[in-house]
Amino acid sequence: MENNYSVGFVTDWLVTYAGAEKVLSELVQIYPDADLYSVIDFLSDKDRQKIGNKRATTTFAQNLPRVKKKYQNYLPLMPLAIEQLDVSSHDVVLSSSHAVAKGVLTGPDQLHISYVHSPIRYAWDLQHQYLRGAGLDKGMKGSLAKYLLHKMRLWDYRTAKGVDHFIGNSQFIARRIHKVYGRKADVIYPPVNVDRFTLNENKEEFYFTASRMVPYKRMDLIVEAFAAMPDKKLVVIGDGSEMEKVKRLAKPNIEILGFQDDATLVDYMRRAKAFVFAAEEDFGISPVEAQACGTPVIAFGKGGALETVRPLGVARPTGLFFDAQTVPSLVAAVERFEQNRDAITAADCRLNATKFSEARFRQEMQQYVDAKWQAFNESKKIIY
Repeated sequence: MENNYSVGFVTDWLVTYAGAEKVLSELVQIYPDADLYSVIDFLSDKDRQKIGNKRATTTFAQNLPRVKKKYQNYLPLMPLAIEQLDVSSHDVVLSSSHAVAKGVLTGPDQLHISYVHSPIRYAWDLQHQYLRGAGLDKGMKGSLAKYLLHKMRLWDYRTAKGVDHFIGNSQFIARRIHKVYGRKADVIYPPVNVDRFTLNENKEEFYFTASRMVPYKRMDLIVEAFAAMPDKKLVVIGDGSEMEKVKRLAKPNIEILGFQDDATLVDYMRRAKAFVFAAEEDFGISPVEAQACGTPVIAFGKGGALETVRPLGVARPTGLFFDAQTVPSLVAAVERFEQNRDAITAADCRLNATKFSEARFRQEMQQYVDAKWQAFNESKKIIY
């Protein structure tokens, strides 16, 4: 696609291929000639192919000791690092930010649009949760961590003024952007590869969940709830720091498969009677992927899931919510699903998922940037 403006992409860091990198890969398809900038870049050759084999211009942080594996330990240096990137040759700067990328320095004749996955979670409303999880809520180390996060918040708030337009990846994140920065954010949902999944209307008699086993995903809650429902089978895919805890909670009706390849995950997702999701996510791709298979979703009713799952009670429902991250709440939701299962069709689930496709993301992003660039240029004209 041809554009009458030059584009530079700015990311926080490139270490693994996850949600932010997926957004970047779609942006590369829109703007294949754009230059890429990042605090550090250690992407594998396989993952780099997904972003058009682009290599980022990086910062001094690229050469810090053990930064590839310990990059999060250098968070206090990231604001300084991102400000060293020279993006002055570009008309439009697109930052993809969940930490510091939005703090890149731009000039008055440059348009800076920031696609925000979230304001820095561990510096703002989730600070206390992260500090407890890291064992830094007490003592001298805790006091130092709190001071550094205080400085990070001051920097983060100040640099929001350098962004011309914010895009949130959900209404939930748009509200967080407004709360933190006092700025309005438009919403463009992230790209989901719904074509990777195919519709299956022949469901089997088991529930399914899949995720990294880390505390906030609440895989332990799901397993504990199904342990209290011995007549209902649950299949679990995933691995992580919570694996041993999850195994201890499991009963004979729960099958824990650990890490599995993509084909196996998709196969279980397609055959399950429902997908269970207990995390509070900014957006949450897994519930959309489940719906792309025609699989209903039972989700915690907070965060991005509220925007991707159509609950019982509305036209063409695709799932339902439970109100609290507790065993009784989830058990009640499963029972409600059993009673209303016929109200949810696989075709409606699939149709809802297509609203979050990759092609839709590319179209919305290009139209958005084109419109903002045109308005930006009009605003610079001097009328005598």
